[in-house]
Order: sequence, then C-alpha cells, then structure tokens
Amino acid sequence: MASSRRLADLGYKVFSGSMILLTLYGGFLCSARAYRYFQRQDQLQLAAENQAEAIIKD
Repeated sequence: MASSRRLADLGYKVFSGSMILLTLYGGFLCSARAYRYFQRQDQLQLAAENQAEAIIKD
C-alpha cells in the first residue's frame, strides 16, 4: 500500500501539472484574442482609408 507521503506527492504533482496546463491554455486564449483584435483593427483602418478614397473620387 502506498504511504500517505507518496500519495500526497502524487496529488501535488497532478495538481501542479494541471495548473501548468491551465496557465498555458489561458495564455494561448489571451494571445489568440489579442491577435484577432489587432487583425480587426487593421481591417477597420483599411476600410476607413478605402471609404475616404471613394468619397474623394466623387
């Protein structure tokens, strides 16, 4: 039978491993959202420039 110390060590390793994975996943979600935000800003800037050019031509 496993001693209580080995069981506690295993529980700690499982818990800390899951926290590491959760942190990595959170970082991935945050960076993906930031990437989409900046892509959207670029699209809006381009659309505004195209709209201004269309108004000037008229």
